[in-house]
Amino acid sequence: MTETPGQEPAARRGISVLVVVPILVLALLATFGWELLYGPSILPSALIGKQVPTFALPPVLGRNDGLSTRDLAGHVSIVNVFASWCVPCRAEHPVFMAFSKTGEVPLYGINYKDPPEQARAWLDELGDPYARIGADRDGRAGIEWGVYGVPETYIVAADGTIAYRHVGPVSQAILNDTLLPIVQRLKTSAPKEVSQ
Repeated sequence: MTETPGQEPAARRGISVLVVVPILVLALLATFGWELLYGPSILPSALIGKQVPTFALPPVLGRNDGLSTRDLAGHVSIVNVFASWCVPCRAEHPVFMAFSKTGEVPLYGINYKDPPEQARAWLDELGDPYARIGADRDGRAGIEWGVYGVPETYIVAADGTIAYRHVGPVSQAILNDTLLPIVQRLKTSAPKEVSQ
């Protein structure tokens, strides 16, 4: 087979395509995957402005309290959906550990699709910032909340409606610049609790 001057052999063109196409596909997946994990919370939620789903979760292994809809009533709160197998959850955990010490509002956890022993070991290792944690072992509560993946963080108003949803890890900047201003606004507009 003779080659025309300036023409690349067919075998070399085939190899180039076999190398270049997978690299381009991986680059696109990495870009969009990074944006979904670490980018702004662009995924909409149909539950904003609606009541928290009805749920009752057992406690995480080794903890005393589970989590239910009733626990979220009557006060502004933050609900964090996390899992021990979630790398971004590990990244945001120190932010929640520091936040829990402020007493600003209760921080509740929904442990999503975690083996009980792994959830317990993760909390024992990193600390437990949650006022209460429910174990969503089968992911049913996550489905009811509209969870796309972990971590996700919700702000719940005193009337039990979901006021805000953040997809991805919460950094200190996101906590300070986005979540806390919403919490403050909800706290000042919430009806005063009546003590009995």
